[in-house]
Amino acid sequence: MKILKILLIIFISLTNSIKAKSKDLSIKILKEEGKLIFIRHAYACLNWDPDNFNIDDCSTQRNLNEEGRKQSKKIGIFFKENLIPINKVLSSQWCRCKETANLAFGAYEEKFFLNSFYDLKFQLNKKKQIQELNKYIKNWNGEKNLVFITHYVVISETLDFYSSSGEIIIADKNYNVLSNLQIKY
Repeated sequence: MKILKILLIIFISLTNSIKAKSKDLSIKILKEEGKLIFIRHAYACLNWDPDNFNIDDCSTQRNLNEEGRKQSKKIGIFFKENLIPINKVLSSQWCRCKETANLAFGAYEEKFFLNSFYDLKFQLNKKKQIQELNKYIKNWNGEKNLVFITHYVVISETLDFYSSSGEIIIADKNYNVLSNLQIKY
């Protein structure tokens, strides 16, 4: 039993060290500028949008819960404390993304191409959205870093990366994932 406790302590200390190194690497990469930063919206209630979903009415959508609001603020604190240079912040038009962007960064622009296409009624938008996202990135001048607050499906389609709520995924302009980190509430 004592050996098991020792092994557990060693494992916990090693994983904390790995997490710290991963965070340090992410900060280093972000300070190099010219990166694409995909952030999945923070924690939200439910697992899907209600049937009466209306993009212009937040009361009909799946929205951030209290943990999501705290997580969004911590994301903003992470960027400020680490002096991460940001060119601009772009957000999906879904309320949970806009709230994440607002609480984390303040100023942001809404972009259709960052909207979710998970639900059947939006799946026909997928091809057009990805084309518009690709065009936007191709025309971006690469100054500082470009932040996208979006959804699981957009991140997985673009980066082939399966993200958690509030996770930050750092990629280059060719969509190569360079690092990722999870900001907990």
